[in-house]
Amino acid sequence: MWQYLLAMLLVPLLLLGWLLIQQIGRNFARSHPELGAYREEGGGCGKSCGCKGGGCQRKGNTE
Repeated sequence: MWQYLLAMLLVPLLLLGWLLIQQIGRNFARSHPELGAYREEGGGCGKSCGCKGGGCQRKGNTE
């Protein structure tokens, strides 16, 4: 029973911790614009697309 309660407490705390880290990153980027724009995880081009000319084309996408 105590393991269930621990998990119920730990999962939301980990989520809140991750949200706090993201906010800290946004605030840091806002106060240091000389380092470039803040890039959200999963935003822009990543491993599954080919970037050409600032655009992102998904592999296997014929559109």
